[in-house]
Amino acid sequence: MTELVLTSPKAPARPRLRRGGWSWGAVESAKLRVLSNGGGIQSSTLIMMMCVGELPWVDHIINADVGDESEATMRHLDWLDGQVRLYSNGQVQTHRVSRGGRLSDRIRNRAAGRGVINNDRFVSAPFYTLRGKDGRGGQGKRQCTREFKIEPLEKKQRELLGYAPRQRIPAGSCEVWIGISTDEVVRAGAAFTSWTVNRYPLLEMRMSRQDCVAWLTAHGFPVPPKSACIFCPYKSNAEWRWLRDNDPQAWADAVEIDRLIRNTPGMREQEFLHRDRLPLDEVDLRTDEEAGQGMLMVCEAGCGL
Repeated sequence: MTELVLTSPKAPARPRLRRGGWSWGAVESAKLRVLSNGGGIQSSTLIMMMCVGELPWVDHIINADVGDESEATMRHLDWLDGQVRLYSNGQVQTHRVSRGGRLSDRIRNRAAGRGVINNDRFVSAPFYTLRGKDGRGGQGKRQCTREFKIEPLEKKQRELLGYAPRQRIPAGSCEVWIGISTDEVVRAGAAFTSWTVNRYPLLEMRMSRQDCVAWLTAHGFPVPPKSACIFCPYKSNAEWRWLRDNDPQAWADAVEIDRLIRNTPGMREQEFLHRDRLPLDEVDLRTDEEAGQGMLMVCEAGCGL
């Protein structure tokens, strides 16, 4: 008789709790106010609004440098730093912080089977996956944002407040401005640490991404490209086309990363940068008009409705 062995179901992974808060308006308890500068359209709008006096200055502006942004984004960040120094008369400091190393280096290292870099484990990204012959797939875990952006920002905020690592900080000590507009409101949320409170000035002003573009244009300021790692899988076809047509080196790097994540040691699933789960340089990135589909978007009431 076969013995029946009962096993307990595996407990689901516990999500990291958001212990802080978010605020509509200024946080009265805050001892420090910082802006998280991603270098994109929304962050740039907030910074330039401070420059021209439409918003009050924060105490510090911090950029988390992941090391894999495009050259266009890095040039724009340098320009923003210069504008802050000019308009604030040097009273507001800008900072670049980094986790150390680049995710792209870890991807290359993993593909070569060389293990970890400087005793640092691999950090996963939400690449699209393809499971064998059945064609099913999903996305990998999104650890990159947390470990390459949020944690370095929190470390710098703690330093600016004057607290040592693991030293208790009173709740609500740091007000963090984040450039999220109305068209991406689902990204807005509370802070992860109890001592930080997230604030979203663009939501308070009910400004969309297009409103930000219009504001920058009306004031004669440059409209930057979308800020993201050159191999970010959340790019749209239009953004992939822009990278291919305007930054050949970044496009070549993205194609290389896409190839390296395909069949890496220890991976049970193939990974892809593009949602079509095809090699990036084989994806059809043409617009509808270029593909001869433009006229199909014109309704002639042929359906009878």
